[in-house]
Amino acid sequence: MTVRSILNTKGHQIMSVEPDAKLSAVVRLLGEKKIGAVLVMNQSRLEGILSERDIVRVLGERGAGVLEEPVSEVMTRKVVTCKETDTVAELMEVMTTGKFRHLPVIDNGKVVGLISIGDIVKWRVREYETEQEALRDYIKTA
Repeated sequence: MTVRSILNTKGHQIMSVEPDAKLSAVVRLLGEKKIGAVLVMNQSRLEGILSERDIVRVLGERGAGVLEEPVSEVMTRKVVTCKETDTVAELMEVMTTGKFRHLPVIDNGKVVGLISIGDIVKWRVREYETEQEALRDYIKTA
């Protein structure tokens, strides 16, 4: 099972913000959309990622005044990405090792989607349910 399979089911839409967006605006966006991260993009170029964890970390370090700063001051700049051909097993390893929950998907240098650990869990549960149903059907016909 590959990233492409998940994106074909989930869709390729991403939420992104400009590097100069205020952190407070992004906090509102995350809450409204009920998402855990946004990509920080300058036109179509990926410059960083901002997650709930980044926000909590910087609030703890610098206080509420940071909410008026631009996202570029807070975002994670070293973004780990994946390809559509990567397997779910590879993603689970990367996410577990790196201790993060979101991976932008890159194809030919362009962002084509965003995979979260929730997407992977949902996909794996669906896969197990399908497997169980197939086993039940097999047992019934044996």
